[in-house]
Amino acid sequence: MRFATLKLDGTEQAAVLCPGDRWAPLHHVDPRLRGDLLRLIAEEPSREDLADLARAAGSLAGEHLVERAAAVYTVPYRPTGKIWGIGLNYRDHAADLSESSPSQPASFMKGAHTVIGPGDSIVVPKQSERTTSEAELGLVIGRHTRGIDRRDALDSLFGFCVVLDQTAEDILQLNPRYLTRSKNFETFFSFGPEVVTPDELIGTGKLGDIEVATVRNGEVVRHNTVDNMMHSPEEILRFHAEMMPFLPGDLISTGTPGAAVIAPGDRMEARVGHLEPLVNDVVGAGERA
Repeated sequence: MRFATLKLDGTEQAAVLCPGDRWAPLHHVDPRLRGDLLRLIAEEPSREDLADLARAAGSLAGEHLVERAAAVYTVPYRPTGKIWGIGLNYRDHAADLSESSPSQPASFMKGAHTVIGPGDSIVVPKQSERTTSEAELGLVIGRHTRGIDRRDALDSLFGFCVVLDQTAEDILQLNPRYLTRSKNFETFFSFGPEVVTPDELIGTGKLGDIEVATVRNGEVVRHNTVDNMMHSPEEILRFHAEMMPFLPGDLISTGTPGAAVIAPGDRMEARVGHLEPLVNDVVGAGERA
């Protein structure tokens, strides 16, 4: 199942994709779900609950539905909890930074103020002369998660999303202790347009086959498959859930196959498997739309 938050008549409304490539706003099925997708995620729905919701939405009258081609997406939701990032999770990207891949997941946190969605502008901050943008596979937590087995990790997810994670790389290179600072400028975390359930992303294949690509101005800068991560999404979630709880709506960004140096005028795109690509234009400080 595919979920998104659409701009509809001046409001933001969560929706599910129905047969015929049409989005059905969830509040027409359940008035409690008026607003963005976090309203649904916070309910901690089971797969059966989501399937029932999708079936009910599919029976809505045509005037309530939005053609996929005409949809205007916004950020799926604004996180109120943790945004957790994983660094150097592909050997090739670690080599780009003259670093070695750590034997355990290397992680950092980002604030909610960094969040933007599809179509919003990435701002290159005036404090940085080398800012990069990185495509990543994102994990959206769907239930209270603590002390889980790796084999059960995907059961803790509401779904997957596409991420563009930004870094003021020149600031980070001054001192590795500046990681939090380099990652936490406004607009430095974009995600969307969709959040899809694990079965929708993986299908009849396996998660490791999913390809992640960083694309700048239509050109693929770097791509790789999830199988080539140092630490799989399942292991990342298991590892971190040993030390802290995750709650519905928390996000984990699993690392990038490679970064693109960005400048005002660039168009950045993240592609993950068959998900809707995430696209953001780059502007300079003071130019944010």
